[in-house]
Amino acid sequence: MNNYYFDLFALIVFVFSWTGYTWFAKKRAKTDDCIARCLHQHRIHWMYETMERDLRMVEAGLLANLERNIAFFASTTLLVLAGVLTLFSQVDRLEQVLATIPFTAYPDHGIIQVKLGVLVVIFVMAFFHFTWSMRQYGFLNVMIGAAPYSQNGPEESHQKYAYQMAIVQDQAAHSYNYGLRAFYFSIAVVLWFFHPFLLIFVSLFVVHTLFNREFRSKAVKAITEGQKILESERNGRKNNI
Repeated sequence: MNNYYFDLFALIVFVFSWTGYTWFAKKRAKTDDCIARCLHQHRIHWMYETMERDLRMVEAGLLANLERNIAFFASTTLLVLAGVLTLFSQVDRLEQVLATIPFTAYPDHGIIQVKLGVLVVIFVMAFFHFTWSMRQYGFLNVMIGAAPYSQNGPEESHQKYAYQMAIVQDQAAHSYNYGLRAFYFSIAVVLWFFHPFLLIFVSLFVVHTLFNREFRSKAVKAITEGQKILESERNGRKNNI
């Protein structure tokens, strides 16, 4: 029975780590420099530049590349999900394999099914995030196709339209990020099959890794500096008009 409590405690830590970090990242991104916040500014600049281009093959190529990446993860998610569902018919064999691994907690039939169920939920969520991201990029393609051409720089109404395009692209990127985050945390659940302590440790390790990459990495610093350069250049162009 104590093992059940340990598994339950580990699952609670896992859920709290995932939901807690998602809430924390959203709140902190409003005030601190991070990948999400800085890339949002880059997307706004991108959409402003799009309004000033009569032919938009560049946008079509870049968005197609983004959609290919998301489609890869979406199809991979389906394959992984099929594999996890297949394991439900092989629980007995999975128990035998886990029992032969040293330092592994004693496998329980019901607990293993719960763990497989958690993996199914994670990859279903990831699939929905990836496909929603793909759809939103499709919406963005339509908006770019309908965007008016501003030869002398975007007018006020055109700037508002460009900003709305940036919002759609930002939401698509967030959905893609949530799908990737599900892949990160699924690794913790895989290690849960060996021991509940590994689920706790890897959940906290994933949070630590995500925080460093999204808030403290060299990429964040470079993107932030690039944002400042773009803002300075655009302000200079406005003053020259």
